[in-house]
Amino acid sequence: MNPVETLGLALGAGFSSGLNLYATVATLGLLQRFGVLHLPASLEVLSHTWVLALAIALYLVEFFADKIPYFDTIWDAVHTFIRPPAAALLAFSASGGAAAEWRWVAALLAGGVALTSHGTKASTRAAVNTSPEPFSNWILSFGEDLLAVWLSWMASAHPLATAIIVAGLLVLSAFLLYHLFRFARRAFRQLLEA
Repeated sequence: MNPVETLGLALGAGFSSGLNLYATVATLGLLQRFGVLHLPASLEVLSHTWVLALAIALYLVEFFADKIPYFDTIWDAVHTFIRPPAAALLAFSASGGAAAEWRWVAALLAGGVALTSHGTKASTRAAVNTSPEPFSNWILSFGEDLLAVWLSWMASAHPLATAIIVAGLLVLSAFLLYHLFRFARRAFRQLLEA
């Protein structure tokens, strides 16, 4: 893989892993298995039957866990320690043909991007959980799953475009996090004043 492909795969897989790690792994594995795209040799293991079965099973668990308000917050808290390291591992493996320093750059970048997308997802979902109706939670969950699958495909098929899209998504994440923290700070102050 050349540096642009490595960067695109690291950013795309990193961002999508932060949203839904199991959908990312299952998507990459299925695309490899059915010949839609060819992953680097070090990631071909994702198309192995056992890896696919586990990724799909865990995706189904997450699919339902993500739809339950407040439980999804606990799920996301636990996955803070799973998604970013797994994204770093995916990027490190994907850049197997690159020089050692580029492999580490890809891993650190993917882990940081995954932490950013995961933090944005978790913060947004926690804010949405305050809404009394369940539909906004479900809509966000479906959107996150679709974005994770689409970015996983894009990262392998169109790495340069993925790098640009993820850069835009990171700017959007920063914007959302800024406003969510301001909202939380105001709500906390009002709670203390009451």
